[in-house]
Amino acid sequence: MAKKKKFNDLPFAYHSEIELEIVTLTNLGVGLGRVPLPNEPESRWVVMVPFTLPGERVKARVFRNHKNFSEADLVEVLTASPDRVAPLCPLFGRCGGCQYQNFSYNQQLTWKRRQVEELLQHMAGVEFPVAPTIGSPQQYGYRSKITPHFNPPREPRFDEAPRPANEPLNLPIGFLRQGTRFDLLDVPKCPIATAPINERLTGLRAEILAKATAGDYKRGATVLLRDAGGVVTTNYDEVITEDVAGLKLHFLARDFFQNNPFILPVFTGYVREQAAASGARFLVDAYCGSGLFALSAAKSFERVAGIEISESSVVFARQNATANAIANATFQAGDASAIFAGLTFPAADTVVVIDPPRKGCDESFLQQLFAFGPRGVVYVSCDPATQMRDLKLFTTAGYELTAVQPFDLFPQTRHLECVTTLRKKV
Repeated sequence: MAKKKKFNDLPFAYHSEIELEIVTLTNLGVGLGRVPLPNEPESRWVVMVPFTLPGERVKARVFRNHKNFSEADLVEVLTASPDRVAPLCPLFGRCGGCQYQNFSYNQQLTWKRRQVEELLQHMAGVEFPVAPTIGSPQQYGYRSKITPHFNPPREPRFDEAPRPANEPLNLPIGFLRQGTRFDLLDVPKCPIATAPINERLTGLRAEILAKATAGDYKRGATVLLRDAGGVVTTNYDEVITEDVAGLKLHFLARDFFQNNPFILPVFTGYVREQAAASGARFLVDAYCGSGLFALSAAKSFERVAGIEISESSVVFARQNATANAIANATFQAGDASAIFAGLTFPAADTVVVIDPPRKGCDESFLQQLFAFGPRGVVYVSCDPATQMRDLKLFTTAGYELTAVQPFDLFPQTRHLECVTTLRKKV
């Protein structure tokens, strides 16, 4: 059995209580302050305290010391920020899903813009004005997909009495507890999810508990709830229809699709406008999925091509083009080692939209993109940190920024989308 790692008690003993002022937020949504070290009054040691806000003075309890900083739990807010509000969810502070329910929404938007600005400076080495964050029309009840988890029911130990056959189980069904990697918190209702999802969640939880009590589960699972216009499915293979500003898109419930339908018309409209502003006649959507950006932008270009490694997504993209009577869009399954193979658009008259996964673009893709050399690129990202990392490579390859626009697709959380527009220098 592996030995438990000994607590590092420098610079603070385990569960030492300290007072500090929170001066900023990290891009993980955690409050950051600095304190003098014991016997070193001139020093300024960094301490991270979740669920605190800039300008607050707090009491915190240290639970981990790292090489350059410590982590602490919030014990008490001594001086509250004027931007502190009452969280809507009773589980806020325990559930790891939301970081900002205690933060006024206008200030959430302000700090998300600031975080993009700081990442741009520190990771890309670029000074560039970041536009104010565009907020979501709905700050709660917006999320159209959630995936609660549950672990296998715990069997009684050898020294415990067997559980009576019909006794209901204490089985948490929900999300990771704040600050843990495996501990699940029971979540009967999620305020950032849509009302139809929460209605279905009640019944689904009862079904899972009944089956678990009957001994049907030998292992845990992740369950899906996806809302499409008020109809909620739990079937990963069901075909979903999403309406985005009159554009009807079909895709499998398990496939990736943006999970805040309320902001999608503005979001996709901005991407289309930025792509069209390049003056290009042709558009390539290089991570096209079921065609969201390609089909939303098609009316602004002579021809549009979507490229996607997933062949099943390409099938849906083609069907979506036909169903929406869009004749100038084609879709192809691209090999990861030859993404732009067979593309006939002249690079000098083409703009490329990219929306990679959270990890950003891989090196092979970027090398192929730079070799193709389009006139412009509209880079959509759900993780500005990896986006800014990639931006350094774009500037080295001869591209310059023309716009940086954050979008808040994820109110009450630290997450955001950021759209950067680049053009090739002449």
